[in-house]
Amino acid sequence: MKINNGKIMNNNKAIFLDRDGVINKRLIGDYVKKIEEFELLPKVREALIEFKKMGYLLIVITNQQGIAKGIMTEEDLKVVHDYMLKLLPEIDDIFYCPHLDGTCNCRKPKNGMLLKAKEKWNIDFSRSWMIGDSESDIICGKSVGCKTIRILYDNEKTEADFIAKDLYGCVEVIKEKTYKI
Repeated sequence: MKINNGKIMNNNKAIFLDRDGVINKRLIGDYVKKIEEFELLPKVREALIEFKKMGYLLIVITNQQGIAKGIMTEEDLKVVHDYMLKLLPEIDDIFYCPHLDGTCNCRKPKNGMLLKAKEKWNIDFSRSWMIGDSESDIICGKSVGCKTIRILYDNEKTEADFIAKDLYGCVEVIKEKTYKI
């Protein structure tokens, strides 16, 4: 338990969500730099509503090295994220890494963003999930003890605990596994 302003706060459970390829369409070889390029994937909002009904915090954890590459600015990213939050008000928070690979401790598969989220939201990783479409998401989630689901578009190998075809497919996995754990 954590004490905040004299109030005792219980440890929260969260679903950590990668952004590109999980929430919105991934632009192969490019970055989502403006809202016109942000295309929500099917049934994402419905999945988020179901996760909220199960009592989860919803936190986006996203690598955004396009900033370090000079392809976009942090202000460009803020505009895209504000637009995403307008479409998906169920999302509680967003953590992003603007750095190039190998230059920080927050870029997935490293777990710096998850540790920041834990500190801010008092999250119990053992009751939480990481959902992503790449193995770096899975490695990141497992490194802190989250259960993991990989969204697979083909028959790639994965170390994820579970797989699904899309974010809405993760709803049934979490419902089934949460009540059996």
